[in-house]
Amino acid sequence: MPDQTALPRRSDARSDAPALRTRPAPGRHADAPALGGQPWARGAVVLAASFLLGGLTSFAQGFLPDAAAPFANSASGWTLLTALLVAWAARDARTRTWHAAVLGAASFVLLTLGYTVAADLRGFFYDPTLFGVVGLVVGPFVGVAAAWLWRAGVRAALGTAVLAGIGLGESVYGLTTVVETTGATYWVVIGLASLVLLGAVLARRLRGPVPVAVAAGGTAVVATAFVLAYRALGTIG
Repeated sequence: MPDQTALPRRSDARSDAPALRTRPAPGRHADAPALGGQPWARGAVVLAASFLLGGLTSFAQGFLPDAAAPFANSASGWTLLTALLVAWAARDARTRTWHAAVLGAASFVLLTLGYTVAADLRGFFYDPTLFGVVGLVVGPFVGVAAAWLWRAGVRAALGTAVLAGIGLGESVYGLTTVVETTGATYWVVIGLASLVLLGAVLARRLRGPVPVAVAAGGTAVVATAFVLAYRALGTIG
């Protein structure tokens, strides 16, 4: 979109020239951010970082301590990376909801592909099909949720519910399903971090009964859905 420009200075314009130069364009608020085009620069960083971080999660499986090892082999690890990257991109005032949805899906898929390439370099085979599809389905929700953390009201409540619900759901899944082989440390930490996120947003960002109910109730719903869905995925193949 074109930038707002000043009217040209006229040789006979003296007292009124400053007013003409600072007058906002019709239909635009004076304090609105300038729209100098789509925020693809940050988007490109998100995509490149996603592929690289996906590869690093594969290599991390070889050196992370046992207590943190599930981070490199769990949905919450990639969800956290996707959310952080999209939340960073969404700090740009020009980022729209659909941008966040596309970046969320693309980031999750590229994390999967980066992991696949790194696994191959390490001499292992990994089929990215399942989690590639999961990324296409879940990634847009994660991206939008991360972007909405910067908003207020119901949008912030919904974003919090999605992210806190995923973390809390995987915490429950880990503590009830795979804790004997992984230990409990990571699952406890990710669960507590999710509750801290929920509590912080409730205390600092949300006002009124509706947003509070959406955040708290939505977190419980998403967590329950995550546990059920992840157990179902565990039966595939």
